[in-house]
Amino acid sequence: MAPSCDHGQPAPAPWTGLLLLATGFILSQAFRTIAAIMAAPLQDQFQLTPQQLGLFAGSFHFAFAALQLFMGIGLDMHGLRRTVLTASPLMVLGAALSALATSFPMLVAGQVLIGIGCAPAFLVCTVYIARCFAPQRFAAVSGAILAIGSTGMLLTGTPLAWLIEASSWRMGFAVLGACAAASWVAIALWVGEPPAAPASTPHPRESLGQAVRAFGQLFRLPHTLGIIVFSLVTYASFVALRGLWLGPVMMQRHGWSLVDSGNLAMLLSVVALAGPPLFGRADPGPRRRRRWLVVLTLLTAALFAGMALAPSASVDVALMLLMSTFGGYMALQYPDVKDAYAPAVMGRAMALFTMATFMGVALMQWLTGAIASAAQAHGMEPFSAVFGSIAALLVAGTLAFRWLPQPPSVAGSGARTTKA
Repeated sequence: MAPSCDHGQPAPAPWTGLLLLATGFILSQAFRTIAAIMAAPLQDQFQLTPQQLGLFAGSFHFAFAALQLFMGIGLDMHGLRRTVLTASPLMVLGAALSALATSFPMLVAGQVLIGIGCAPAFLVCTVYIARCFAPQRFAAVSGAILAIGSTGMLLTGTPLAWLIEASSWRMGFAVLGACAAASWVAIALWVGEPPAAPASTPHPRESLGQAVRAFGQLFRLPHTLGIIVFSLVTYASFVALRGLWLGPVMMQRHGWSLVDSGNLAMLLSVVALAGPPLFGRADPGPRRRRRWLVVLTLLTAALFAGMALAPSASVDVALMLLMSTFGGYMALQYPDVKDAYAPAVMGRAMALFTMATFMGVALMQWLTGAIASAAQAHGMEPFSAVFGSIAALLVAGTLAFRWLPQPPSVAGSGARTTKA
């Protein structure tokens, strides 16, 4: 039975509170994938190069990733509720600035604000799950929330394409901003603070400097490097496709319309919903879990390599559907991180993992934008270069994950790391 969450106020059941927090995660997923559908209208209005388009998409994730350290410290020092309610209004402000943007710098500034506002969105969900649900349910519940959050990508498929064609890309930002405001109000009214992780001995409240040093000590653990390198490329590969290049590749490589591309984005998002909860329930435990992660990431790299060959539209669509079908395996990275660190630093460990994940998204979107521009300048098909580079990055990250030091739960000690 899941432990109750004592908020000091009339509290919702654990699932109710978690679903309300997940509304912020849903909006985060929507904001991070708008570039795939907005790419064409934004390029037309602001005359953006592929490299600028990559910077636009990546600026959200740079800001999102950069704030994870402080969000993790905020969760451990000040609690889940205060952290999310302080950051989330910036989603609304950033959406408003983006909707009113008259230049590319204003558009990027809006994305930065949105990224900061979304920074605690999934992190608060993972901490809430760790505190309000039984430990053996962590993988299954976090997988379910990943699937629920992924419904945000449905908003940036056909609905966003229709809205842009009927109105403009500015209305897309306006609608998402209004939804973000509603999410903030719901969390403020009905979600309280879950109980803190139990401690074996009382300890004084940390100062900010002590919290930063404790965060930095995670890097001294030998298994942290492999986790970080791997997290830089896995989710980044999916977001680079679904959140940036899907629209351009189908419209420019295959001549599809904006709404047709939106329909494909919608289909991929629906297919992707089933993966995280299924893999969460099928979690095989620390040792076999890492083997699954290695094999499935290499398979993803092979699919991107296939797309790099510039095949027909039907082959491209089939490969994308395959990626969406088993892409939920990335949900297994969350229990992998949870098993690698002590409960006392769980907020910071999850923040570090999330920071690396979304810094990887930002870097991959920026890098692939630069690669696409360079390919065009040399008369090459840009999407072959983009997808080939993603495949190579996935292989490199997987090799690092496999051969760098493993956490004690995998290496054979049978115990979690207890000191960070």
